[in-house]
Amino acid sequence: MRSIDYQTVLEQEGMAKGLAKGMAKGVAKGLAQAVLRVLARNEVEVSDEARARIESCTEADVLERWLDQAFEVTTADELFD
Repeated sequence: MRSIDYQTVLEQEGMAKGLAKGMAKGVAKGLAQAVLRVLARNEVEVSDEARARIESCTEADVLERWLDQAFEVTTADELFD
């Protein structure tokens, strides 16, 4: 019978969770940058408060919605309506 090294299994699970968390942060950061870039390209002024809200968002689905809306808004605040 083969013995299971539970510490190794737990370490691998921890590393996998850490990797997934890091990837999610990277995706959110990239989406936030894309939102801000689209707004800038469309010459939409972004207040410090709006920029902070966009950059601090960690929910990919919210950021994706904002990215879609960024092509059509005339003010950054419209993203949050």
